[in-house]
Amino acid sequence: MKSKIATAMALAVGLGASGAQAQGAKSPISIADQGYFFAGGSYRDTKDGQIRTGQMFVQYQIPAERKFPHPVVMVHGGGQTGTNFLMTPDGREGWATYFLRQGYAVYVVDQAARGRSGYFTEVYGATRRPNTKAMSERFTAPKSSNLYPQAALHTQWPGAGVSGDPVFDQFFASQVEDIADVSMIELLNRAAGVALLEKIGPSVLLTHSQSGTIGWTIANDRPDLVKGIVAVEPNGPAFYDNEVIGAPDWFKDGRLSRPNGITRTSLTFDPPLAQGETLQPQREAKADGAGLVRCWLQPEPARKLPKLAGIPILIVVSEASYHAPYDHCASKFLTQAGVKNEFVRLENIGIKGNGHMMMLEKNNLEVAAYLKGWIEKSIK
Repeated sequence: MKSKIATAMALAVGLGASGAQAQGAKSPISIADQGYFFAGGSYRDTKDGQIRTGQMFVQYQIPAERKFPHPVVMVHGGGQTGTNFLMTPDGREGWATYFLRQGYAVYVVDQAARGRSGYFTEVYGATRRPNTKAMSERFTAPKSSNLYPQAALHTQWPGAGVSGDPVFDQFFASQVEDIADVSMIELLNRAAGVALLEKIGPSVLLTHSQSGTIGWTIANDRPDLVKGIVAVEPNGPAFYDNEVIGAPDWFKDGRLSRPNGITRTSLTFDPPLAQGETLQPQREAKADGAGLVRCWLQPEPARKLPKLAGIPILIVVSEASYHAPYDHCASKFLTQAGVKNEFVRLENIGIKGNGHMMMLEKNNLEVAAYLKGWIEKSIK
């Protein structure tokens, strides 16, 4: 047993050392303040007595020399925690440290009912959990299953991307259960996210995957506190989930998961939806190009989203992600709803080979540098 533990410790140290060597020596960072707190939440009575639920764990670092006035709040996706932004599984610096080095105050959260925010089964209910097969197919080794046309382009994961590979094992160790009811996830984190911004002030939201819907709802509820949104492969196309199934058909519609287009819970539309009224999505006659899905959009004239209008928004999708076939649909929905946004495919700006977990991949800081440049160009 001791020899196995020693081997595991040596492997972990080796990953960190090799990652540091690959990234080059880094200078020390001067930090004015760092710590954590919990945002939001409320007390509940249970059979075991009073508990607190709905709170969001928030870890922050503030550089001694701030070069950008607004904090960046990083919100992870489904089955993940804030570790996604702290470091890569092969030991390199993550996006949080990169932005800190660039003079940004950085707030990294664990979503409510996730990680250090705590899980209370009696209140949150059943969970869904990750497995190695799904994580390899979606995130780390999509070539092996070839479920969507862009999968063969994936080159940036730092390792074999399957169980037994040391980098994958580090990554998979970070995966956690989360609430099976995804509408509850959105509601809890919508409220906790608003509470966070009310505490720290106007901020830039950097969302990823499942948290994309949370970013739209926070901006809807407190547009005055959202200086901009960087939506990294936000959750799903408008309205219906897209399922990747391999050749020759590649895609099929899943459930109507986002009845409000880009969210599961309500948004402020103009004209407003009457009680019981829905948006009645209609499908495009043809896709925008090869390897892309046909989007579901509103019928014309489309209802507008006035609370989101005027907020600078960037939607980023990578070349080889399972999101590549459909993230343009979220952009088109926003545009149709009167919300200007910039939609960028990373390969079109020379950043190639990335999958869905681009913040952990070999060129993670190249992607971060692009996001930083967009923020400084677009947000005042």
